[in-house]
Amino acid sequence: MTGTLPIDISFHGDYRRLAAFAAQAEERGVSGFFVPEALDDPFISLTLAATATTRIQLGTGVAIAFARTPMLMAYSAWHLHRVSGGRMILGLGSQIKPHIAYRYGMPWSRPAERMHEYVLALRAIWHAWQTGEALDFRGEFSTHTLMPPLFSPGALDVASPPIWLAAVGPRMLHVAGAVADGLLCHPLVSRSYLQDVLIPGVTQSHATAGRADEPFTIAAMAMVATGRTDDELRDAIAATRKQIGFYSSTPAYEPVLAHHGWSALHDEARALTKAGRWAELAALIDDDVLNAFAIVGDVDTARAALQERFGGLVERVTLSLPYQAEDDVVLALAGTQ
Repeated sequence: MTGTLPIDISFHGDYRRLAAFAAQAEERGVSGFFVPEALDDPFISLTLAATATTRIQLGTGVAIAFARTPMLMAYSAWHLHRVSGGRMILGLGSQIKPHIAYRYGMPWSRPAERMHEYVLALRAIWHAWQTGEALDFRGEFSTHTLMPPLFSPGALDVASPPIWLAAVGPRMLHVAGAVADGLLCHPLVSRSYLQDVLIPGVTQSHATAGRADEPFTIAAMAMVATGRTDDELRDAIAATRKQIGFYSSTPAYEPVLAHHGWSALHDEARALTKAGRWAELAALIDDDVLNAFAIVGDVDTARAALQERFGGLVERVTLSLPYQAEDDVVLALAGTQ
């Protein structure tokens, strides 16, 4: 992990400008173009990006695994990988129970064990398509034993898509190291939490699984509050405080706060969200918390700070800007030209 750290873009904007922006990012030397699963289907969005580019890597950051069966996920990723000429990275996340059960209407239980099996099922399905061998995957959560030739998309000219898992806690970190090709760190992450918790956890699991010699990518997501003018920077800081406040209210991310001795912040934020007082979350985030979890400063300062904070720890960083930054600002942070 030497030299300049590659910076990826996470796109949250209007789909009508997605293809053009992906092309701009490629021209500027951005390493990767990621789309989260939020308002839009990331596979459709990335297919638009694939048709407008030829070199930049395209990734889901993340696709919600438990919202789909392994078979549906396998088809979507395989198609995008084929359309893009082998440039796809399948980033997967589990989400939390309320979203899976009550938004997607899908079953929820034992997410770490389910994700472990889910990745193995994907690999079994892809292996059957790539080799023509019979599909015979029998798991606890899903079974895939039927694949008539009519429904097989056939082999690719490239290797199957790499699978990166989003993980925060020790159990999902273990799964990532055991069966995935990479780790996607959540945006609520500090250099200390990366160095002391995430990297040792996933590295140990990777080695314990007998995979120490296999390539494994650790990719951080970084919140950045920046702008070209004082007004833009002020608005970006306010939006970033709000986002950190929201993350702080989520029980799954409490261990990150506890690592810094800020468990009380989680309790306060949780109480506000339960009371529906969402607008008050930002006020909980003081400068110490803001600067622990976000890069803050003008564009040149932020770009240098990204390299300083994450260099030597991870292989790449994806920008997470919880506000509508101007395109030229995003490209200045991530591009090499």
